[in-house]
Amino acid sequence: MNISQVSKLVDLSAKQIRDYEKIGLLQVTRDQQSGYRDYNQQQINRLQFIARSRAVGFSLTQIKELLALQDNPNRKSCEVKALTSQHINELNEKIAQLQAMKETLQVWHNQCKGNSDPDCPILRSLNQA
Repeated sequence: MNISQVSKLVDLSAKQIRDYEKIGLLQVTRDQQSGYRDYNQQQINRLQFIARSRAVGFSLTQIKELLALQDNPNRKSCEVKALTSQHINELNEKIAQLQAMKETLQVWHNQCKGNSDPDCPILRSLNQA
């Protein structure tokens, strides 16, 4: 299967697929005669794994670790769970940060009259040190 077919199948751009190959997340064989990338089912499965991992917010570094664990028949599920726990903690921190940002913006938004007056509490707040 060629890269454009695989791209549609796994919902990744051809550039993303080439980038994943370039950074070592995917090993791809090339057709001997044409020189084009030729993807088999195992590589498609790996790309789907990568796409699902990205969809839940794992970083490329974390995905590399997950793939190494996936490829290791002697892996321990506790290693996978520890990596996932770390990711969940990071997501919780980001959620807390985003919630704090939203609350701050909401306060500023509520203070702004939104009329023709040039005074704007939002701009005033952004200008404070």
